Amino acid sequence: MTSTADGPGAVTATPAQGTPLAHDSADGGPATHGIGASLPSTDAPAKAEGTFPYAADLWAEGLLWAAVLRAPHPHARIVSIDTAQAAALTGVHAVVTHEDVPGDAGHGRRVADQPAFARDVVRYYGEPVAAVAADHPDTARLAAAAISVEYEPLEAVTDPEKSFEAEPLHPDGNLIRHIPLRFGDQDVTGDVVVEGLYRIGRQDPAPIGAEAGLAVPRPDGGVEIYTASTDPHTDRDLAAACFGLPPEQVKVVVTGVPGAMGDREDTGLQVPLGLLAMKTGSPVKIAATREESFLGHAHRHPTLLRYRHHADSDGRLVRVEAQILLDAGAYADTTADALAAAVSFAAGPYVVPHATIDGWAVRTNNPPSGHVRGEGAMQVCAAYEGQMDKLAAQLGMDPADLRMRNVMATGDLLPTGQTVTCPAPVAELLRAVRESPLPALPKDSPERDWLLPGGPEGAGEPGAVRRGVGYALGMVHMLGAEGADEVSTATVKVNGPVATVMCAAVETGQGFTTLARQIVQETLGIDEVYVAPVDTDQPPAGAGAHSRHTWVSGGAVERAAKMVRTQLLQPLAAKFGMSTELLTIADGKITSYDGVLSTTVAEALEDKELWATAQCRPHPTEPLDETGQGDAFVGLAFAAVRAVVDVDVELGSIRVVEMAIAQDVGRVLNPRQLNARIEAGVTQGVGAALTEHLRINRGVVRQPDFTGYALPTALDAPDIRIVQLIEEQDVVAPFGAKAASAVPVVTSPAAVAAAVRAATGMPVNRLPIRPQTAVGG
Repeated sequence: MTSTADGPGAVTATPAQGTPLAHDSADGGPATHGIGASLPSTDAPAKAEGTFPYAADLWAEGLLWAAVLRAPHPHARIVSIDTAQAAALTGVHAVVTHEDVPGDAGHGRRVADQPAFARDVVRYYGEPVAAVAADHPDTARLAAAAISVEYEPLEAVTDPEKSFEAEPLHPDGNLIRHIPLRFGDQDVTGDVVVEGLYRIGRQDPAPIGAEAGLAVPRPDGGVEIYTASTDPHTDRDLAAACFGLPPEQVKVVVTGVPGAMGDREDTGLQVPLGLLAMKTGSPVKIAATREESFLGHAHRHPTLLRYRHHADSDGRLVRVEAQILLDAGAYADTTADALAAAVSFAAGPYVVPHATIDGWAVRTNNPPSGHVRGEGAMQVCAAYEGQMDKLAAQLGMDPADLRMRNVMATGDLLPTGQTVTCPAPVAELLRAVRESPLPALPKDSPERDWLLPGGPEGAGEPGAVRRGVGYALGMVHMLGAEGADEVSTATVKVNGPVATVMCAAVETGQGFTTLARQIVQETLGIDEVYVAPVDTDQPPAGAGAHSRHTWVSGGAVERAAKMVRTQLLQPLAAKFGMSTELLTIADGKITSYDGVLSTTVAEALEDKELWATAQCRPHPTEPLDETGQGDAFVGLAFAAVRAVVDVDVELGSIRVVEMAIAQDVGRVLNPRQLNARIEAGVTQGVGAALTEHLRINRGVVRQPDFTGYALPTALDAPDIRIVQLIEEQDVVAPFGAKAASAVPVVTSPAAVAAAVRAATGMPVNRLPIRPQTAVGG
């Protein structure tokens, strides 16, 4: 990668998306190409070997290093900022604060309400206050620490329930959104009523690599920013507004992204980088520490949920009442979207004729919340599945039987009034996991081979271990919602035996670049396909959330490839007096329906250069109205999970023995990648259920590192069995495929909680599950 600017320094690192396709399979034979093949990701070897180029690996001639000063209070008034001592340090080239931000705009993915640097008030612990550029990273950090800031601490509002009555924490007020959903008869009651209060903790995306980036000044007064962005065009526009520049003077170049589940949508580092680069006239780099990463990016919304389920004596749901409160933290960002998902899916994939659901999202002085895989849907899934277990116990029914009696199907209505028009094989999914064989009991194996809760060296006794089996059904939406304009543009160029795909859809580990290659191989019969690196000189493709790139960007690539296919076949069809529809491309050959024409793609492409650009835009949606009604979603995906756990009821330690999952995938595009995405989603869900919780004490983050924040390890990961993938293609999707990654994350925590309830007989109403909760009989 070389900077296109003529300013100082060449930026060096190989783009992750610029790797040609490998032609050999793992066993040395020819790889199978096209849709449905398990084509391996081309960056997998580099990631496994540690040679994959991330943003932290970037380098440029004359490089300066940046460091950010963060607020030590969750809420405080800034009395004064003195940068003189920091600026006087040897090796320091620039110090910037809010006074150096020429634009008035803030940043935020959906609501740009967060200033680049805290101005008059600090609203959360770790909020950026100033930044420094120096010739060495240690010097930059020392200089940042030397900035003198006088604070007047203010009372921090950290309880979202108290936010309603608290003094405004932001000029826009404390209430971000309220959705009062009303569906059916609001006075109906059931024969059996169960209530529950549920709390969901603050899960962190915990990216493999901490945030990093490099900014290079341009001769025209603008700047180029190299970073692991998942939505470079939005990042460019937000940064340009903060810089007071037109968007064409700011360029964002995407470097290798080490996976993303929302954490890459934080623009908080890009603005300081750009300001320092333009002020110093030199390239400026930042590489966040793990602590800074925890403090800087958004987390899953902590949520408080109150539920009341009504059912008749046969176990059929009559009405669902719910109150859902999302803690957005200090700024709004994507919270309104998360709340819409939470309210819309508050009853789950069940037929509910009547619903009364209120959802609120409020600001507090806690760290900001934002987009994390399955936002909104995961929190309510844990609650409504807890309610289904309570109903089953109250009615004396098997929990799986109760669920089967109420499952949703195609043609049913969501509580938003939207008809489920996509395939919804919820009953089949539940049946598949229910009928799958259970894992063997420990007593069926030698005692020396037992894996007890707490690990191989755990202190538990076999006699205190109880096994539990729990079920959960979950759902997510695909693409944006409530009128979001989902559009992506792609260009396919063919020059001889090589095809090039240009699309600003960022590869975040979801497999888009592999899919793009498969689409072109399938459509044009060309083996060698190159996917160009992503930058903002290309037309926008949008963010990589809700599996939208598979649908929208993949659809754009498919349309462009089909246009090139027509260009390729038209001369041949005209020569033989037939239409292009009578010609097929398979295995690198072009043949006619009657066998008269037979030639290779290579021969047909000789000395030709063909290209086409196309867009894909799904059918529009609409915002929810004042009663929470509306066709807000393009498509839905479903999953069923059965969790088997062993619980030491004396110590409260839990081991997840097995997770069996059946998933509605629409169509399998790449079996290997699909399995990997499902397994990763289940593991993330297990982490949310048992270990992952960013601890906050009065607004202050405690132990923002991987000692205080416990991710599941290889010893914690259970056996994951994909018992069935149901392929009922969604006719409105380009390939019929559905979202694959989010729904396992949404459903797995609820299944683990259900299994712990079954093992202990104790109510489990909090995630992650505390040891004292699992101490039962």
